[in-house]
Amino acid sequence: MIRIVVAVIRDAAGRVLLVRKRGARVFQQPGGKRDAGDTDDVATLARELHEELGVTLVPGSARHLWRASAPAANEPGHIVEGEVYAVEVAGVMRAQAEIEELRWIDPSAPGDLPIARLSCEHILPRL
Repeated sequence: MIRIVVAVIRDAAGRVLLVRKRGARVFQQPGGKRDAGDTDDVATLARELHEELGVTLVPGSARHLWRASAPAANEPGHIVEGEVYAVEVAGVMRAQAEIEELRWIDPSAPGDLPIARLSCEHILPRL
């Protein structure tokens, strides 16, 4: 079991941000695993969003939505369990660190984009 925190970031048009890690085929919600210095889920999200996207988590904006589990997209044989949060961010968003690509999608019509199971089966349908 891999425990992660997951960010749902929407733009003004209601689209949802997905990211693709370098070397990965599928897109997923931004977020990640807790580091030793992280004090809670929100601290983890703030760190991950700054490292991966160059943005700052707007204080007080993180709202826990639910917990979901699915087979891991990039670690065969593992299950990810994600704490899903709706968040707002500030700053200029850009792919950095291990993130190679950003994509804004309509959660009700993602098209043929390859999307991780946690996102396509448990997050996007509930948005």
